[in-house]
Amino acid sequence: MFDCNFTVQLGHFQLRQHFQSDQKVVGLFGVSGAGKTTILHSIAGIMKPQQGWIRIQDRTFFDSQQHVNLSIQARRTGMVFQDAQLFPHYSVQQNLLFGWQRIAHSERKFELDYVVQLLKLEHLLARMPVKLSGGEKQRVALGRALLYSPRILLLDEPLSALDAHHKTEIIPFFQKIRDEINIPMLYVSHDPEEIAQLTDTLWQL
Repeated sequence: MFDCNFTVQLGHFQLRQHFQSDQKVVGLFGVSGAGKTTILHSIAGIMKPQQGWIRIQDRTFFDSQQHVNLSIQARRTGMVFQDAQLFPHYSVQQNLLFGWQRIAHSERKFELDYVVQLLKLEHLLARMPVKLSGGEKQRVALGRALLYSPRILLLDEPLSALDAHHKTEIIPFFQKIRDEINIPMLYVSHDPEEIAQLTDTLWQL
């Protein structure tokens, strides 16, 4: 599912990475400044490597020799950040449907009702983000990413802003997605114990 071998040069900082795995969930672990976000941005298409390739589920996102560099839209990655980044002027339901409404009917893998039930969001649909707890915001962000029908979920320390109680609340939802949905996940965290609850496959920087 993951076949990445690329080099990114950012000023004096050079990141060279080679990683392969056929596992559905991969944990990305490294100290601050090691390049975790650079890897996510390279996979998502936000950043272009100088050389190498990025292949996810046998689809080539980038290949310098073959002159392939898919656009962000063509890669269809679902990103979840540590601060959720919900649209504050949209209700929960409007946030969930933001990406879903922008893809063709034929490309939609999930319907709203399925994701709402999966993440237990029924009672939150009419609320505005300001009325949500940290854990609820992350569930909505995850639901929005899923409804975009992504080829891969990129999870950038999605629990780091939560306290221990809310982390315990959210982890089962990631486990449920791992077990029920065939979408590869790259899960970034500075906490190896958190990663271990989802996978024993580690991409370490």
